Amino acid sequence: MKAYLAGAIEHAPDHGNAWRNEIAAFLKNELNHDCFNPLINEYNLLSDRERRVFRSLKKTDLIGFKKIVRKIMKKDLKIIAEEIDYIICYWDVHTEKGGGTQGELTLSFYLGIPVYMVTECPVAEISGWIIGCTTKIFSNFNELKYFLLDKYLDI
Repeated sequence: MKAYLAGAIEHAPDHGNAWRNEIAAFLKNELNHDCFNPLINEYNLLSDRERRVFRSLKKTDLIGFKKIVRKIMKKDLKIIAEEIDYIICYWDVHTEKGGGTQGELTLSFYLGIPVYMVTECPVAEISGWIIGCTTKIFSNFNELKYFLLDKYLDI
């Protein structure tokens, strides 16, 4: 089994690193599931030069920025379509400022891939489109972990 870890990167204070590391360790140690962490993928997919200049190009070279971001988008969406069994999404105020998570959830819904969302945001304030993409919504990561153990432990 393989999970995709969706959530804010660009606008998150730590690029979404802390929660992804925590849930990836849980998935591996407790369920023996793999995961695709787009934050790591972004680092591994880009050349040294692209990593150094990527974020600054958004202000200085929009064509160059789009070339790099499209490279990331194509890889992430291909992985979701071809390798992923379920999505774990952390939805917070930083996620709302981006667009990648919304696209990933929409694609997952279209392909019938379950989306398990963790959010502390009031559900009534989350876009109806996004709620429509979810399979189940949790108010914290502990609830998600109990659910995943119950659903996948013996698979």
